[in-house]
Amino acid sequence: MKRSGARQEGESASQLISTRIAELSDWRGETLGRLRALIKEADPDILEEWKWMGTPVWSHNGIVCTGETYKNVVKMTFSKGASLKDPSRLFNSSLDGNARRAIDIHEGEEIDAPALKALIRAAVTLNVSGRKGCAPQARRTLIS
Repeated sequence: MKRSGARQEGESASQLISTRIAELSDWRGETLGRLRALIKEADPDILEEWKWMGTPVWSHNGIVCTGETYKNVVKMTFSKGASLKDPSRLFNSSLDGNARRAIDIHEGEEIDAPALKALIRAAVTLNVSGRKGCAPQARRTLIS
C-alpha cells in the first residue's frame, strides 16, 4: 500500500482521508471510515486535518483525536484523553501518559457508538473550555 504522506496539490484534508480509507481495502479502511462517521455525528463542526506525514486528525478548538492505521490495529488517540472521564472504559492503550489516551480497535471488534460519541463530545467540550487538559493540582491555602 502506498502511504499518502505529503499533501497532493489541490487535495483537501478530507479528500486525503477519503483516499486513505479507500487505500485500506480491508477491515482497517472500514473501521477508519466508521470512526470518521461517528466523529462527524458527534460534532458536525469538527475540522478534518492531515498531519505528520499522513495522519488523519480531527480538531475543534484544538486536536480532539487522530486516526492511525497499523497492520493489526486502528488506533484512535485523544490528545487530552487523560483529562476525560471514560465511564464506558473505551481507552485501552497509552494509559500511562500524562495527557494522551488511545483506543485500539482490532479486526472484528465492535465499536460502542454511543460511548464513543460521548467521549468525542467531552473532548470537544474540554477544548472549547480552554483548559489545558490535565487535572489542576490542588492549591495549598496558606493561613497566616
